[in-house]
Amino acid sequence: MTRASIAIVNAYVVPVAGDPIEKGTVIVEDGTITALGPSAEVTVPDGVRVVDASGKWVLPGFVEAHGHVGIHEEANGPAGDDTNEMTTPNTAAVRAIDAINIDDEGFRDALAGGVTAIVVKPGSGNPIGGQTVAIKSWGGRTIDEQVIKEAVSVKSALGENPKRVYGGKNQTPSTRLGVAMIIREAFVDAQNYAASRAEAERDGKPFARDLTKETLARVLDGELVWDQHTHRHDDIATAIRLADEFGYKLVVNHGTEAHKIADVLAERDIPVIFGPMFTSRSKVELRDRAIGNLALIAAAGVRVAITTDHPVVPINFLVHQASFAVKEGLPRETALEALTVNPASFLGLDDRVGALKPGLDGDIVVWSGDPLDVNSRAELVVIDGAEVYRWADGAPHITERFA
Repeated sequence: MTRASIAIVNAYVVPVAGDPIEKGTVIVEDGTITALGPSAEVTVPDGVRVVDASGKWVLPGFVEAHGHVGIHEEANGPAGDDTNEMTTPNTAAVRAIDAINIDDEGFRDALAGGVTAIVVKPGSGNPIGGQTVAIKSWGGRTIDEQVIKEAVSVKSALGENPKRVYGGKNQTPSTRLGVAMIIREAFVDAQNYAASRAEAERDGKPFARDLTKETLARVLDGELVWDQHTHRHDDIATAIRLADEFGYKLVVNHGTEAHKIADVLAERDIPVIFGPMFTSRSKVELRDRAIGNLALIAAAGVRVAITTDHPVVPINFLVHQASFAVKEGLPRETALEALTVNPASFLGLDDRVGALKPGLDGDIVVWSGDPLDVNSRAELVVIDGAEVYRWADGAPHITERFA
């Protein structure tokens, strides 16, 4: 990843983690934000490239908290779909990082939508789907050069998806009962594994590694988040019940009916990554799908993020989903937090991304105006201080990966 220095001056700066700054400046040195404030009070270091953003809005790059960019490639059909390893219900050991094609068109779309960080997740075909990874949306020749955090969470699914997949194979699980059982059994096995491992270490004895149980032990230790795909309120209740039983950190993904028990989620400080919003009611558990549900969830005090679930909804529409949520009652400040600081906080990335403040990565987007205005455009995208995208002469210009 190229790390560079840049000063963006005279802009309307929205740090998200702090108050907006009229005629503000943001300084990035060697890929890291070192200063921001009113342009009259911030000195640009010698030798730093200066971008005059007068009349523009400057925000941190957006964080897509739940996408399948690179593992569910666009326009490549089955050959480019590595989202689900649906050969056994528990695939905790698989890793999204091992299947990401960084030349997927979705990454270019991400830049056009001001998205600079993506948590790429396995799909929801299995009760336990595998490990997620947080990456920058551009800048490397291999995915390893774009990694923010190699292991973020483990993806799990309740509800219709695993029922349909394994019920269609006439094997367990074919019901919600069976899905929950698979997850409970897996965690009991992981607890026993961790206890046996600790005993072997204490006694100085050899111990055979098991990647599946080892991964789930990391969830139990609090090292990895439990990303729970769940739509219906009763499935969300099951997710909470399981989290209470095993004590792991739960993040609800999708949360279509989370508004029905939002007070419970708020009381327990269980966050919700809400969406995708621009979809039809394609299955029974989406019957109560509504963009306005996000406002209800947030009003109850639940911390929220927004997802496109790319490629279910194109990733460059992430900001447009936020705009529609504001139209349906979500406070605009909450909408911006749902695109930046909130997902970074939920998933343990807030020491790197999600806001404009000294010490964080220099991932910055210059917008033509308020990004929640559908007429605004991302005109300049900077990752680690390096320009990776610019809109000019009526067309996007993207830095070549393999030059």
